[in-house]
Amino acid sequence: MTDHAIPKQTRRDFIKNSARAVSTGVALTTLPVSGSAWVDARDVIKVAVVGCGGRGTGAAAQALEADPGVRLVALADVFEDRLEKSFKGLNAKYGKSGRLEVDDGSRFVGFDAYKKAIDLADVVILATPPGFRPQHFEYAINKGRHVFMEKPVATDVTGVKKVLEAGKAAKQKKLNVVVGLQRRYQQNYLQVKKSLDGGKVGDIVSGQVYWNSGGVWVRSRQDQQTELEYQMRNWYYFTWLCGDHILEQHIHNMDVANWFIGSYPVSAQGMGGREVRKGKDHGQIFDHHFVEFEYADGTIISSQCRHQRGCMNRVEEVFQTTQGSILVDGGNKGIIKSRDGKVLYEHSDVNDTNPYQQEHNELFAAVRAGEYLLDDTEIGAKSTMTAILGRMATYSGQLIGWDEAMASNHKLVPELDSWDDPAPVAPDENGQYPVPVPGVTRFI
Repeated sequence: MTDHAIPKQTRRDFIKNSARAVSTGVALTTLPVSGSAWVDARDVIKVAVVGCGGRGTGAAAQALEADPGVRLVALADVFEDRLEKSFKGLNAKYGKSGRLEVDDGSRFVGFDAYKKAIDLADVVILATPPGFRPQHFEYAINKGRHVFMEKPVATDVTGVKKVLEAGKAAKQKKLNVVVGLQRRYQQNYLQVKKSLDGGKVGDIVSGQVYWNSGGVWVRSRQDQQTELEYQMRNWYYFTWLCGDHILEQHIHNMDVANWFIGSYPVSAQGMGGREVRKGKDHGQIFDHHFVEFEYADGTIISSQCRHQRGCMNRVEEVFQTTQGSILVDGGNKGIIKSRDGKVLYEHSDVNDTNPYQQEHNELFAAVRAGEYLLDDTEIGAKSTMTAILGRMATYSGQLIGWDEAMASNHKLVPELDSWDDPAPVAPDENGQYPVPVPGVTRFI
């Protein structure tokens, strides 16, 4: 249940009332924390972070800002230096507030660290590289924890299925789950979607979604690193960890298409490759993808993502409708036009809440109130699968159907217990990693 199921005004009123109840000490529910993960207005909400990179650290800060009763009680990461950097930054900002209850006994390092952190919390933040997300999500739900997890929620079909299965348990336990597809919590998107649902410009018949940019960081191999450590440090460039940038970043744009259309694609075909980003530290992933997604009603969405410097940058979503057109982006843009070019709506509220903060505000308001209001699991899993479907199409050069992809045993992520385990892919004698070849690589 996200925005399509709960009117935004109702949710805003709910958050406002929840905050008022917190400040006055009025109990919204008397369910005990123990065994239920629900809290009342007199209780703290214990939060653990699994994955202490920049996104995990940022999400921890947003959780602390969302509710005055939040206490950060545990941090977990496979890398001690990353964990300590995160702790140092959070401590500098929140240490004097008394809300950072993390000590030497609740900073956990290792492949099983996530279990120890999750065991201590009411709400968990999952922000490791996405290849590990299904395993961590499953454990959190089994433990009865509310979850904020970053997108994407998996890197392979096996992982998507695991998340969907765990989502069934989350629904039975009435656990709130928010996925970091923050455009669904962003006012320009919500207002445009409201106008679309109200029939202001008819139905979507086609669209173009873009994430074209210069790319992201690269972490070079260091002396004394094992192959597994190197790949996990430089995780963005290995498909088993990241899923390729068509999944890790471009998922946002595909998710908007799915959301606005109200369904998921039935097939995909496209092309892609490595044109300029081909170094040893660039692992396996492509630097450009182009996909055509077809939906059951015949709607075609064209998808572009590119990591090439010096080229045109473009990150937005554009749709053609039976009566006009729509343009939205992750900044603050939201424009609806008629067929003759007349502006019917233009979003202009510069005081909108930051959507990264808003998704935490709504999650913690729901937890505070003891209400089951947020369940992004299926949305997150199926938009993840949309991007995986597109990647399958570009890697293989084949037309791939949704149902046949979901029926496959596509698995990239191995079970890892220690640094002694081998990495799932290995470089050749020249230090180059296996890269998909359209026309040769097969999935189905």
